[in-house]
Amino acid sequence: MSGTTNGGIADERRHGRGAISNHTGRFEPQTRDSFDDGWESLAELGSFKTTVTIEPAKSIIARNTSPDISFEQSINPYRGCEHGCIYCYARPTHAYLGHSPGLDFETQLYAKTNAAELLERELSARHYVPKVIALGAVTDPYQPIERTYQITRQILEVLERANHPVGIVTKSALVTRDIDILSRMSKKGLVKVAISVTTLDRKTARKMEPRAPTPQKRLDAIKMLSDAGIHTTAMVAPIIPAINDDEIESILDQTTNHGAKAAGYVLLRLPLELKQLFREWLDAEFPERAKRVINILQSMHGGKDYTSEFGIRQRGTGPYADLIAQRFRKASQRLGLNRREIFRLRTDLFTPPTRLGGQMPLF
Repeated sequence: MSGTTNGGIADERRHGRGAISNHTGRFEPQTRDSFDDGWESLAELGSFKTTVTIEPAKSIIARNTSPDISFEQSINPYRGCEHGCIYCYARPTHAYLGHSPGLDFETQLYAKTNAAELLERELSARHYVPKVIALGAVTDPYQPIERTYQITRQILEVLERANHPVGIVTKSALVTRDIDILSRMSKKGLVKVAISVTTLDRKTARKMEPRAPTPQKRLDAIKMLSDAGIHTTAMVAPIIPAINDDEIESILDQTTNHGAKAAGYVLLRLPLELKQLFREWLDAEFPERAKRVINILQSMHGGKDYTSEFGIRQRGTGPYADLIAQRFRKASQRLGLNRREIFRLRTDLFTPPTRLGGQMPLF
């Protein structure tokens, strides 16, 4: 019988994945659990394979009014994410599709292949007001399947033609594939890219983000983007107490050395099913630290695993949260990060696409 971790999925079946289990989503009327029936039939099950479902979207620009988020518009080309980051706060969204936020989130993916077409239509709407569009606000726009589907690149092509501002957040070096577009947009003040560097340790990264590029690949991507004149930010996100919080200064040192001009951070967030998924992972990968991690985390959320209140959910409260904020601020000041006036993307260059059947511009 294949070994399992804390009652989760057999190790061989989840090789290269982040989540330990695949518990039923919260909206399902019935729960499903794998168990050994005495015939060792679980051993006959194959490993979890990535499947992609084409999902024609009805609309593509999502709006948000959260006061602690810096953008009002976003596009998510994919649902689910093969990177498999155990800490991903987007995991619970997979329950809306009838899937588990666990292994299903990493393996049952959806691609919005009509995204560029819809975007062009929505940008051409008569009353559309240009505001920065965020790519990567939920799942990574440069996850591995982007190599095949190239939806993110198609979106960038539309935005470039329309001179529309865009902010990208990713942990993938694949973003460098699109330097041709990004550098042209950068010259007009239309793009900025944030690269997430969670740890500099390859082993820790492998445990936390099993299918994301290595830390060095991300540092190399920062340098390539910066050398191409693209405004690049380093994101230390998420900061997990007693796992990677000791690396704050070293991550900022390395990302600055590779060309990052700004930096930001977010504390670990554990909404909904992520609480259980993260605890399972901790018990499996860092059993000697699990209790300490949770105790510190709860100290930053009023005794709970997570507080969803705006302004608190990403920063926490209390002495430990204050210490992290102070360390981050001092390191940023020492390195000259975030000194300049906030880099604002331009909206005044926006040129709406010609609507289908509409009149061409005179000039």
